[in-house]
This record gives sequence, C-alpha cells and structure tokens, in this order.
Amino acid sequence: MSSAFAAEVDPCEAALAESIMASAAESRRVELNADNAATGLGRLAVTIVNLLHELLERQAIRRMENGTLTDEEIERLGDCLMKQSEAIDTLCVAFGIGREDLNMDLGPLGKLI
Repeated sequence: MSSAFAAEVDPCEAALAESIMASAAESRRVELNADNAATGLGRLAVTIVNLLHELLERQAIRRMENGTLTDEEIERLGDCLMKQSEAIDTLCVAFGIGREDLNMDLGPLGKLI
C-alpha cells in the first residue's frame, strides 16, 4: 500500500483494506494443471466459434427478411449453417461441454448470447 494512501486513511481502516485486498487476491487464484488448461482453452475456442455462428445466423435471417438473397443462396446458407452447428456439437462432445456451457456470463453486461 502506498504511503500517500496510508497517510490519508485511519490505520485501522488501512489494515482492514489491506486484509480485504489480500483476501481478494487469494480468491482469484486458479489452480492450473495440463488437463483443465486444455479444456478451458478448448471451451473458450468453441465459445468464440459459437458466437460467430450465432452472428452469421442472425445476419442471414436479416438478409432473408430484407429479400436480398435468392432462393439458391438461402438454401446454400441454410446448409452451411447446419454443418457449422453440427461441427460445434462435435467440438462440444470432444471437450466434454454442453451448448449451455458456451453462453458465458459477462457480469454486468449479461450473457454472451
């Protein structure tokens, strides 16, 4: 703790603040090993892929509703999105996660998807 901060705060309050910060720092520690690091990284990668898939799907729906796609383009886009969804499901199985696990909680911003 800086001396400027300590000079402005009552010594009891400073000790309490230091104790709270030390406790918070310790609670943020993550125990890492090779297994959970690989799974965490895999989950993050699949989450990003799923987010991109959701964005592409929403864009496709907007384009269909606006009439800017031909019937052939809609068919190809639908096939592509279905294959992407199947690939995401395969990745989820490979990493032992469910689709519901891909929706990260962003705190005050809410859910990712």
